[in-house]
Amino acid sequence: MFIQVIQGMCRDADALHGQIDMWRREIGPKAEGWLGGTYGVTEDNRFIGVVRFESREASARNWIRSEQDDWWAETQKCFDGEVTFHNCDDAMVFLEAGADDAGFVQVIQGRVTDPERFRRFMELPIDMLQKARPEIIGGSIAMEPDGRFTETVAFRSEDAAREGEIKGMPAEMRQAWEAEMARMQDLTYMDLRHPWFASKA
Repeated sequence: MFIQVIQGMCRDADALHGQIDMWRREIGPKAEGWLGGTYGVTEDNRFIGVVRFESREASARNWIRSEQDDWWAETQKCFDGEVTFHNCDDAMVFLEAGADDAGFVQVIQGRVTDPERFRRFMELPIDMLQKARPEIIGGSIAMEPDGRFTETVAFRSEDAAREGEIKGMPAEMRQAWEAEMARMQDLTYMDLRHPWFASKA
């Protein structure tokens, strides 16, 4: 799987939402290898889109289509300043992946000192996660070669997410998680209280 992470300061969230809905309806169905995406704008107007493709090559082919160029030219008007793109060949999903019926998504970004160790940790049996944090319904992890990562964690609601944070994890899993957290740097959390989604039918 390949994930492209798109970020920028949003000028008009409603217009941007409309543009992404249009892409889903009119362009996405013809985009070879497109799987889906999770999008949202934080309360301080930071936009993030986490778009899943079968491969980097499929994503690249999408970007050279004329209809994609036309769409992006209009979509750029929804932003203030530069829009950044992070291309991640090392990507995975867990549970219900994009979880299109989620009511709240938390995006975590940072850098790990040992990307391979972090990936092995995130590939632990999923039933451990389900047992420890049943309020988590899906998510994705995208890794860059230098150790930077973007993780999405989807919940039915923000209330469920906060309640799960308070309850915490079983002791054994908590110790393993805290050990991995100690290897993370420059962590940033983005709360998407009104996320929207797109998936290929």
